[in-house]
Amino acid sequence: MTNDPDYPRPLLVRPHWQDLCGEWGYATDDQDRGLAEGRHRDAGAFTRAITVPYPPESALSGIHEPEPHPIVWYRRTLRLEREPGPDERLLLHFGAVDYRARVWFNGEYAGEHEGGHTPFTFDVTEAVVPGQEQVVVVRAQDECDDATQPRGKQDWRGEPHDIWYHRTTGIWQPVWAEVVPGLHVRGLHWTPDVPGASVTVEVELSRRPDPAVDVRVVLSLGEEVLADQTCRTDRRDGRWTIAIPAARHQMEQGRLLWTPERPTLLAARVEVIGGDGSPIDAVTSYVGLRSAGIRDGRFLLNGQPRFLRLVLAQNYWPRSHLAAPDAAALRREVELAKELGFNGVRIHQKVEDPRFLAWCDRLGMLVWSEMPSAYEYAPRTVERLTREWLEVVARDRSHPCVVTWVPFNESWGVWHSADVPEQRHATAALYHLTKALDGTRPVISNDGWEHTESDIWGLHDYAPTGESIRERYAGPEALARILGDRPPARRVALLGDPVRRGQPVVLSEIGGTSLRPAQDEPWHGYGTVGSTEELAERFRQIVDAVLDNPELAGLCWTQLTDTEQESNGLLTEDREPKVAAETIRRILTRPARSAPAEAIDAARRAARDR
Repeated sequence: MTNDPDYPRPLLVRPHWQDLCGEWGYATDDQDRGLAEGRHRDAGAFTRAITVPYPPESALSGIHEPEPHPIVWYRRTLRLEREPGPDERLLLHFGAVDYRARVWFNGEYAGEHEGGHTPFTFDVTEAVVPGQEQVVVVRAQDECDDATQPRGKQDWRGEPHDIWYHRTTGIWQPVWAEVVPGLHVRGLHWTPDVPGASVTVEVELSRRPDPAVDVRVVLSLGEEVLADQTCRTDRRDGRWTIAIPAARHQMEQGRLLWTPERPTLLAARVEVIGGDGSPIDAVTSYVGLRSAGIRDGRFLLNGQPRFLRLVLAQNYWPRSHLAAPDAAALRREVELAKELGFNGVRIHQKVEDPRFLAWCDRLGMLVWSEMPSAYEYAPRTVERLTREWLEVVARDRSHPCVVTWVPFNESWGVWHSADVPEQRHATAALYHLTKALDGTRPVISNDGWEHTESDIWGLHDYAPTGESIRERYAGPEALARILGDRPPARRVALLGDPVRRGQPVVLSEIGGTSLRPAQDEPWHGYGTVGSTEELAERFRQIVDAVLDNPELAGLCWTQLTDTEQESNGLLTEDREPKVAAETIRRILTRPARSAPAEAIDAARRAARDR
């Protein structure tokens, strides 16, 4: 595990890399003339400066122009800290560029990528000019009125309204370069098997090795080597099961398992070794040994019922929008949620920076991973969502913190699912496709309502009081009615007749309470209170009602921070608490009736403290 908090790819680490963030040249191109004019070769066209990776709509970018520009250009000159040698390659990495990116290196076209939330890499070795300054040019196209484009909470109107925010155009995650061997580890995935006391590793090489090579995998915990296995391969893709003998001992296994309370991570090293024993490539990574599943109406972590105490997290900052102000802010966001007593975050309508997920791994925070929505149903929408969602799952499925996949939210983009079979097929298809890619986690087809196939039935219920929650979910019969014909919102909870296999019911959006805003202040929320004392009491009433219900497996409070006009956070947009953290934590961490072991654990802790 790297100790460098800025390192942009925490699950596949090499010690040497070059950060390309900072000042770039910048130009807008509303008429799309730049390519015809050869602007990607003309340094004189870039008359302004932007600070990457902050989007140009944000203050930290130095541009701070919220009005839409459908096409923007970036240019950066650099001296390579290390040029590629014989049989080495120079890779140019982008964490995310919203929405369609084209890249040139020293005037040579490197490639393009569509999808505003996922990473991409180009091999630019052949375009390197030895001993000279190198030039990177990026063209980003982001049409704010294209409703088939997955955009999440980015507003399509000129000004933010209701629950939508300022847009994020162009580069918004790190840009960086690294020199790698010609034959190198290109991809790395881990799949833990707790009952089997093992982990499966998938290693993708940059090319098919000829002759065959050895791949050595070493797993360790501190100084203790847990596994050391070498496999010979002549294929580009390898998949091997690595036994962890120490995890077979049932009474000792707990020290190796990953949980929010004890987020144990096993250090991993993967080496590629030539047939003559010479080292070719080496990368480091980590593994969280844990399982996630469902049974009998409960969410399971490592085979044990776990009550979900989630908070809705937009992870949006007032001066940098979807981009974090710095790497420290990503860690602090996780720490703030933990200090409030939450054991998980539902990342809402955003694919979060991998460094944030790494802090969830390290500090112990469950994550519901959600795809940003489009807002028009069309074959093009399905194509775009599917392609990008495949990249999301591929990027993040090795993170132990990620315990649930959510491809759709509240029927956004599939608004007529109840009446249009194609839209129902879309949510069911992405459910099944996700399960085909990763069968180790629950998947929710469409969180909030109108579930087709889901492993967890997430319901959004902004009941204004705890008493209304108690009445609505009073016993199995009431819950059955909600899942049948009396949903908490205006739409049915379940579409068709989904197979019932013990799905937990989680109130995956509740609360949404705002402190009463000033009379002329724009705001959006689901009810207001007049003081912090009233906010704490409203929080207590609603959370108590869920914790007291033996039929509910979890909750998700809306939301962690105020975000633009959506002022219903437990924290302000500057991350200051509205209610003391210890007050929220005391209310939230009381044992839940649906998880009897929590009461037993609380009694044990109390006995120890006496």
